[in-house]
Amino acid sequence: MARVVHPIEAESYRILRSLVDTSTLPSRTRDVTERIIHTTADPGWRDDLVTDEAALEAGAAALAAGVPLVVDVAMVAAGITRYPSICLVSSPTARDLAARSGLTRSAAAVRLAAEQAPDGAVWAVGNAPTALYELIRLAESGSVRPALVVGLPVGYVGAAESKAALRAAGLPQLSNVSARGGSAVAAAAVNALLYGDPLS
Repeated sequence: MARVVHPIEAESYRILRSLVDTSTLPSRTRDVTERIIHTTADPGWRDDLVTDEAALEAGAAALAAGVPLVVDVAMVAAGITRYPSICLVSSPTARDLAARSGLTRSAAAVRLAAEQAPDGAVWAVGNAPTALYELIRLAESGSVRPALVVGLPVGYVGAAESKAALRAAGLPQLSNVSARGGSAVAAAAVNALLYGDPLS
């Protein structure tokens, strides 16, 4: 999707590239890495991300084709302003399912969203490790077949472990090794797939 790049953003990317060498990264990997660094002002993301260029390309193609985008929390949706998303975490149905099943509300929302978007969706998890674990469980049972999972939940309880589980599951994915992550980071990754290189 083409968009106008503000001069401040363009200058920010030029500064970023003077501080962090991303020139050897494959195209989609570079787009995602740079946008996350730009969003966080943290060059450490370059060596923390775990990327798969083919998976990122497939995710970008899926979004270009208009597939559903499912996010775990409203803050991820808020950061992706030009593409509609499914976010059920605040729905009464998710609340009721969580109460009945013992799931967290985020995991319950993922279970419900899988019924709406079982095949070929892009999933972006930026907050709750439990949402990512539930998505992995659903994929392993054959209930959902994602085009791409952006798995970047944050926190000291289960975040790094859930991302390791995502990689072990063999799903097409973007993740990172450490416990850091967050809604803004997950949204940045999706925006990178939507918009590509802002300076090209």
